[in-house]
Amino acid sequence: MNTSMFYPGTLLLKKEDIASILTMADALKAVERAFVLKAEGKTIMPAKIYLDLPQYHGDFRAMPAYVDGGAGMKWVSVYPENTQKYGLPSVTGIIIFCDPRNSYPLAIMGGTYLTTIRTGAAGGVAVKHLARKDSAVVGMVGAGRQARSQLTAIRQVLPSLKEAKVYDQYADGAVKFAEEMGEELGVTISAVQSVAEAVDADIIVTTTFATEPVVLKKHVKPGTHINAIGADAPGKQELEDSLVTSAKIIVDDIDQASHSGEINVPLSKGTIKASDIYCTLGEVAAGMKKGRQKDSEITIFDSTGLAIQDIICAKLVYEKAKSRAADLTSFDFFH
Repeated sequence: MNTSMFYPGTLLLKKEDIASILTMADALKAVERAFVLKAEGKTIMPAKIYLDLPQYHGDFRAMPAYVDGGAGMKWVSVYPENTQKYGLPSVTGIIIFCDPRNSYPLAIMGGTYLTTIRTGAAGGVAVKHLARKDSAVVGMVGAGRQARSQLTAIRQVLPSLKEAKVYDQYADGAVKFAEEMGEELGVTISAVQSVAEAVDADIIVTTTFATEPVVLKKHVKPGTHINAIGADAPGKQELEDSLVTSAKIIVDDIDQASHSGEINVPLSKGTIKASDIYCTLGEVAAGMKKGRQKDSEITIFDSTGLAIQDIICAKLVYEKAKSRAADLTSFDFFH
């Protein structure tokens, strides 16, 4: 039987195709829906598989999932030295999106840009549900691609945002971030000289590759919300243990965060216990748990990145791309 009777072929979608389709507003809605469906037990997401290659200072991750009628897998790498050594993104990936009824690969698409957007959207969903509604100042620790995505998402969910501060170990990167993102988002952004200056804010976003704490409890004000984004592998840590123990901890996935999120180091040392995790972001978004309950409490969203975020966004991209399939590259996968 000719598969073209049912499918136009497997679409090949590059970054430019995805960028023209997937807006941050769309990603925010899709990612929040993925969180809610997960909390309701309506997703399937096996644990990430890590291929660690310490001799090359990086790793690969296989991330399969089923969500909202779509199935697929992301093959993604994290190589922190890529930008400085090769001029390549630190995170690169590819996504295979399939029809779960028969396994047909509907699309193969670039996963690097999509990963950046969906991770930013997750941070935006966290701010929507956990930050104080009057939050006006965001402190960014790290000025890379993910920092840009995080601030873009926060700008959309936080009408009260007035100012951002950014610190990066590469000062010129912070200056470039401040200039470009300030103009793009219409927000006053200043490059600062220390982490302490950056985190004197209502919302803190950390997007580093740190393996030792860079944000200390003494510099964080009561009532602050923190998006801890950078820790996504065992041994990574951006927040001081005492800061974590003093905060309400919300994770994207308990098992994944315990293995490779911001809480993995304090858990392994016994500084905190699994019972110290308040809940998942999906439970808050679904109304199963209350988020912020007091203006004075510090909240932490521990984001490790979930395959369901990738697949629900890939589904959205594929469905929008179908209407212009004649203008896109495709092939018959089974011939």
